Amino acid sequence: MFRSFASFNFRVWFIGALVSNIGSWMQSTAQSWVVLTQLTDNDAGAMGVTMALQFGPPLLLVGVSGWVTDRFDRRRILMVTQSTLLLFSVAIGVLLLLDVMNLPLMYCFALATGVVVAFDNPSRQAFVSDLVRRENASNAVALNAASFNGARMFGPAVAGLLVVALGTGWVFLINAVAYLAMLGALLMIRTHELIPRKKADASSRLADGFRYVARRPDLMVIFAMVFLMGALGMNFPIFASTMALEFGQEADGFGLLSSILAIGSLVGALLAARRARARLRVAIMATGAFGVVSIVSSFMPVYWLYAVCLIFVGFTTVTTLTTANGYVQTTTDPSLRGRVLALYVAILMGGTPLGAPLVGWVAAEFGPRAAIQLGAVGGLAACAIGLTWVIASGRLHRRPEDEGFGLVLDETRPISVITRPQPTVAPEEFSPEGAQTAAIRLTSRDDDLDDLGDLGARRR
Repeated sequence: MFRSFASFNFRVWFIGALVSNIGSWMQSTAQSWVVLTQLTDNDAGAMGVTMALQFGPPLLLVGVSGWVTDRFDRRRILMVTQSTLLLFSVAIGVLLLLDVMNLPLMYCFALATGVVVAFDNPSRQAFVSDLVRRENASNAVALNAASFNGARMFGPAVAGLLVVALGTGWVFLINAVAYLAMLGALLMIRTHELIPRKKADASSRLADGFRYVARRPDLMVIFAMVFLMGALGMNFPIFASTMALEFGQEADGFGLLSSILAIGSLVGALLAARRARARLRVAIMATGAFGVVSIVSSFMPVYWLYAVCLIFVGFTTVTTLTTANGYVQTTTDPSLRGRVLALYVAILMGGTPLGAPLVGWVAAEFGPRAAIQLGAVGGLAACAIGLTWVIASGRLHRRPEDEGFGLVLDETRPISVITRPQPTVAPEEFSPEGAQTAAIRLTSRDDDLDDLGDLGARRR
């Protein structure tokens, strides 16, 4: 489960990311509460607009941000983006302490943050694969998700207490200090131990990432699933804050809900770390499970029963996203990984500008329970897309009658073709990743779709 910790660089990264993520979750919780209770009169629609502005730029800038991630040093990119986000946190905290913050100004900060995050996220995701050997990449991605969700267990709860005790401005200033942990980790990383990678040259085209994904139907399915999850299912700040108000809770009750959600998220991330590799079938089943548990949570009559349901919501969400992220990273041509990950992040986060205002409006007009049910529809639709592709592609069919009842999966059908020839790898440039690039398969055994566990399928 923890094999990536054998790498010094990954250990340093993990600690820095954990501290920084705790601060980020504190700020996210405080921002949602500020918009909902200080800058508006419990207007969930305003929260939806704030989220749309913050998560919209990654979608609009996907081509540029992915090209930058592949073209330039990812460590230096992260140092610039993390420093900029630190300054934003200081500015927002000071404005809140001076009591001069207003809703339009918060909208501007949300948009500016989104622009920086558009370059930070794909660089951060791709940089994880630079820290460990290729065979440990899936494990590193899952442990990185565990850091993110482990921080979520503490950040929101601490933020809720600090908002009640000190006010929201101090939460933003504390997050600014937490960014120093990530900057320190980036400075401590041994650059000579980073996994060699082929950087995109100046002639690389922004459209190469799009063409690559267009010829990978498995990636198209993944992207469609995470889009629906991001647009409708993952609007947790809206769900948790409005449900907290519904149950008569204050900021500390809202923060506790976010932390309880993180319990299931952390378990999901750690279980993903145990798997040898990310499998598409796991993501498909997890989206369906998310839809079911979300519907159940929407009918909970009291605060604590709703909180318990959030454990399962968090587990299914992170299982979906960690598996999808790991699958994309470990099956993508390394020379195009930055652009493909930028597209992945843009689709995941870019669904929020479309879904968050709708979910916020539903919560304001029909109540938070209706909004949660709308999110559940997104999960069920994502599962339906995945299952439909498995069946339509001819991979899933009935087992021969003499072998008993059940389903089997054809593991020999091709899933991807790369039509653009790859450059020859010179001996001095040879690396495990280079070998993987040079040996790209035109067909796949489709191991990620084998045996479809709960459907009773097995390997042929």
